Amino acid sequence: MKRIVPFLCGLVSCTTLTSNAQDNGTINVDKSYITTILQTLAADEMRGRSALSTDIEKAADYIASEFQNIGLTPYQEQNYRQTFQVQKITPTTLSFNSGGQPISDDKLLVISRQSQLDWNQTSGIPSLEIPEGANFSEEFRKIVQGSYKQAIVMVHPSFANYFTRFKKIYGKESLVTVGDPISTNSFVFILDEAPVKDFELHFKNNTETVSLFNIAGILPGKSKANEFVIFSAHYDHIGILDAEGQDSIANGADDDASGVTAMIALAKHFKQKADNERTLLFVAFTGEEIGMYGSTYFSKKINPESVTAMINMEMIGKDSKFGPNTMYITGYDQSNLGRLMQENLKGSKFKFYADPYPKQNLFYRSDNAVLAAQGVPAHSFSTSQMDQDHYYHTVKDEVSTLNIDNIKASIEAIAIGTTGIVMGVQTPSRVEKLRD
Repeated sequence: MKRIVPFLCGLVSCTTLTSNAQDNGTINVDKSYITTILQTLAADEMRGRSALSTDIEKAADYIASEFQNIGLTPYQEQNYRQTFQVQKITPTTLSFNSGGQPISDDKLLVISRQSQLDWNQTSGIPSLEIPEGANFSEEFRKIVQGSYKQAIVMVHPSFANYFTRFKKIYGKESLVTVGDPISTNSFVFILDEAPVKDFELHFKNNTETVSLFNIAGILPGKSKANEFVIFSAHYDHIGILDAEGQDSIANGADDDASGVTAMIALAKHFKQKADNERTLLFVAFTGEEIGMYGSTYFSKKINPESVTAMINMEMIGKDSKFGPNTMYITGYDQSNLGRLMQENLKGSKFKFYADPYPKQNLFYRSDNAVLAAQGVPAHSFSTSQMDQDHYYHTVKDEVSTLNIDNIKASIEAIAIGTTGIVMGVQTPSRVEKLRD
């Protein structure tokens, strides 16, 4: 993988966005500045920014240094970190005998966060099945989310491909934020239609405490300092993968170095303007790729009623399906945030659209989700073409595949679009809270 990569410049004309609303004047983001940030975050030296490896430290320190250079105030810790701990629970021992014969590991999937399971025929464990012809995913979900606390589940061999896929997802480590309750539910799935008899199960987990950290800085407001506007993106990615040729680093240039780049550039823009009436909070979340752990922790530590809006940037490195100078907003109709921002862009050619992938439920699949569920107009802004991006979560998600002008235009549009909210003269409507 090359250290210095060419950029796909010229795909979108590099125009400066202007707006007549709120006397915004001209916004012109420094292209070289955002290019440097993007190159740094997506460099091989960052080794894919996996949240559960020490590789994430280098990216965290770099973002913190940018916050310091800009002049943001640390949100929680002096090094700009918001540190929390998770318990990493990893299976270490698994054996299952039925009728005196061992069942091979490739036919076993144990879902349990208990330190140890020792079951046998006298343990009174319910026996369930996923029969041939069933909807595997639906039946799997019903079992693990249903009324059973523990069960042995026989899976028909016709679901071998599903079984292998689910084993890759659920058969590895799991995480629990320290302080949260650990589920006592335990399920053993066996790829075999014949019921087990005279069985013995022995299973153990190893538990390790791991520190994770968001990076967060504040630009204090003036007349409305107790009202927050959040600009965010996740800085973790998926780390090191199986090699494709000589490349094994999933650089995550679009996912989501592009969003973090935008967040940092917006921090610099608003710091230079120095006229924000509301307090602006800039956050790089960790753990999005493994279950939105960073944004979940952050959201539990802030009063949602004090948050006026959240602009979360998720994969903005390429043209959206609507073409150049466009972005889409997840949950567009859940609040009027997008419409307010579009009003502020009157006179420019940039346009915000509703999420074109409603079936994928993206509104509740990114770091805006927890605060949105609590009523905050918290939305993700993206240009990712979900149905066509062949580089997503691969080693090919590199800076050379991105359109820097597109990122620049998106940053400028968000800067102009949020001006009324930042200045305290516009307040978006609230999202309907999710019921517990």
